Parts: sequence; structure tokens; C-alpha cells
Amino acid sequence: MQQIFNFSAGPATLPKPVLERAQAELLNWNGLGTSVMEVSHRGKPFIACAEKAEADLRQLMQIPANYKVLFLQGGGRGQFFSVPMNLAGRGDLSQHLVTGQWSQIAVTEAEKYMKTEIVAKTQTANGKLFVPKQTDWELNTKAAYFHYCTNETVDGIEIDWVPNCPDVPIVADMSSNIMSQVIDVSKFGIIYAGAQKNIGPSGLAVVIIREDLLGFARKDTPAVFDYQQQVNNDSMYNTPPTFSWYLAGLVFEWLLEQGGIGEIEKVNAEKARLLYSTIDNSDFYRNQIANENRSKMNVTFQMANSNLDSLFLQQSAEQGLQALKGHRFVGGMRASIYNAMPLEGVKALVEFMKEFERVNG
Repeated sequence: MQQIFNFSAGPATLPKPVLERAQAELLNWNGLGTSVMEVSHRGKPFIACAEKAEADLRQLMQIPANYKVLFLQGGGRGQFFSVPMNLAGRGDLSQHLVTGQWSQIAVTEAEKYMKTEIVAKTQTANGKLFVPKQTDWELNTKAAYFHYCTNETVDGIEIDWVPNCPDVPIVADMSSNIMSQVIDVSKFGIIYAGAQKNIGPSGLAVVIIREDLLGFARKDTPAVFDYQQQVNNDSMYNTPPTFSWYLAGLVFEWLLEQGGIGEIEKVNAEKARLLYSTIDNSDFYRNQIANENRSKMNVTFQMANSNLDSLFLQQSAEQGLQALKGHRFVGGMRASIYNAMPLEGVKALVEFMKEFERVNG
């Protein structure tokens, strides 16, 4: 079978060893003669599975003891409204940094429940998109929270520094770069992430919340989306997405086997360096994001001659390089190189790009 490298932005590629293990355990998990999807979420076997997944995630991210970890349904979009509904009791204002589609949708959802302010948006200079420095923002110390997205998948914009908001809890949407690099969790009030990039299959969301931010939910918050209710019930107020939770646990184990986040960060940096250097050293390809804001997870690029886009996609797919088409809003190409994408996949893409340029340039 031809080697396939899946560059999909999400749902994204999963580590091959994780899929192989899930396949082997599908009909007979833990010697029970059933799959993990068929056992009670309140039974001892699955509770042990859930507890290990949380413990491994805490180890990977060095999550402090005063933070709760939730495994919830609804993906990242579910948190766009869950966050304001759960923090509305702290005040009627939220502030937002808008760097792309996902952080803008978070604003749209939040304004249904409270006042919103946008402190800054991405701008363009010399043909490059960039994120304004914090010195250009106007932060309000009376805001209930400050929200931003650490990595925007559509344009390929990443913020690899943490805003300084000493008086306001920082809420970070890390759906597309969680666990890709070492971070200090204690700098955040809430971290949330849809699973389908670096955690596992779609439908699951992981929420990491500092304990002092619990208990501020609006009275009309549905119980299933009330963080305090879910904390009180160990993320099992309702039947959780058990198979997704199990697979997430396997991904956490795989990351630990790779040496942890510090080691995978080195691999991610090399993948991004290799791909961006190929783009930068060519007049055939170009990237439209300022260097300091380039994503290490979603590398977007265009060709000088956009008439070649269809041919590029056709021939790359024939070489086993799948899902390279850019988002419909921006066009061009997008190579999503999350944790599970091996370095060999990026090397294969780079070789194809160079040969495609040689033939068509």
C-alpha cells in the first residue's frame, strides 16, 4: 500500500501506533470481550481509563493541582458559548483578541450573553498578516475575562507568547496547537481545546479551568454545560463520549512515549523550519503571514501562478500527500502538521514541492 500522509486541518491525522492499538482492542478491550464503546461509563474499567487519561494529561502539561480537567462534548465550538455562560457571574464584559475566523466566532457567541470588546485584530503590512503587539491594545481590568485563540487554522497564524493580563483571567482556545509546545498552564484561567487536531477524534473537548473560576455560571446555563456541575460529576454528569475519551488517553500515552511535549516540540519546530524554508527560498511559492506569527501547525502557502493550484492538488494526492487544499476563505494550500504528522511526511511534501516547481516553474 502506498505511504499516505494526511495533511488535513481537522479532523486530522492520528498517530499510527494509536490507531493500531485501538484496532487491536476494538472487539476485546481489557479482556472484557467487548469494545470500550460498549461498557458502562460508570463501571470500574472505564473509570480507571478516564482517570489515567487525566493523570497522563496532567503529567504532559504539568497542570497545577488547583486546576480541574474536564472531558466534555461539543468540541471547540461548544466552548465558545460555554465560557461566557460560565464566567458571566464575574461581570458583564469580555475582551477579545481577534486573529482569525475562530476567535471572531467566539466574540459572536459571547455577545449573546454579555458585552464584548475587541482589543485588537490582525492587520496587514507589506503584504503580510500580523498580530498587533500588546502595547497597542487597551485592556480593561474590570473585564470578566480576556479571550484569544493561540493558533488560527485558516490563515495559519500562531501566537507563541502569553498576553500579560495580571488582573483578568486569560481564556485560551488551544484547539489546534495544544500539547505542541511547552506552556505554563498557571498563566491561564481557562484553556480549552477541541480534540480533532492534537488530542483525538472530533466531538470531544478538553477544558482546563482554575478552581477560583468555578461557580460563576448564569442561572440559565444548561447543566450539561455548567463547569461546576461537570466538575462535581467528574465529567460524567451525562454519558460522556467514551470512545473519544479512550482514544485521547491513547494519544497521551503515545506522547509520553515520545518523551513528552518538550521532545515533540523539537520535532514540530524542525517540520515547520523545513517547510517554511522551502517556501522562502522560492519565487514559485509564498507565505502571507509575518514571520513572528507563522503557525507551526498550519502552514499556508500560495503559488505565484494560481492557475496551477488544481494540478498541484491532483499530483500531490497521486503521490500520497492528501488534504493540502487551503481553506475556502483564503485559497491556496495548507499543510497541517500537527503532532501526529511525522517528519518524514513533511520531507515527502518538500520533495514534491521542489519537483513540482522544477517542472512547472
